[in-house]
Amino acid sequence: MARATGPTTALPPEIASELPGARLQGDGRMRFMGLNIYDASLWTEPGFQADRWERHALALALRYARALDGRRIAERSITEMKRVGTVTLAQEESWLEQMGRLFPDVQAGDRLSGIQRPGESARFFFNGKPRGDVQDAEFARLFFGIWLSPRTAEPALRDSLLNPKATR
Repeated sequence: MARATGPTTALPPEIASELPGARLQGDGRMRFMGLNIYDASLWTEPGFQADRWERHALALALRYARALDGRRIAERSITEMKRVGTVTLAQEESWLEQMGRLFPDVQAGDRLSGIQRPGESARFFFNGKPRGDVQDAEFARLFFGIWLSPRTAEPALRDSLLNPKATR
């Protein structure tokens, strides 16, 4: 896991407008079979507690290193959400349909950002432009849990996002 540098460490404007006073909590790089997939950065407000991440408004920005199909991103998200917690068939169908509309195909350099509104929803942006919301608190918790839950498939990335001083 390498420390991400460059564009992911500058506060994206959509996050600045959604979370005034946000600061970079941590960042890291997602790799799969040696290939860079994306750089991730976690933005939080003052008072953020890493062990209670699901109770805080926060933002996660992913800057992609390669082209990926939006539908595949949505499908992989559902798979990872199931790792984090229980997902009913009805939730899976609804969430997959919503993510299918919200997640476009991406190219190298594109940025997808998500804002967690605890107890309410998740809001998504593509290259700074609004894509829409999923008005479901459980969706938001499980979606951001892909990166932040102790049950994540990528514990080193989780550590670099939540506890950057511990991994450097």
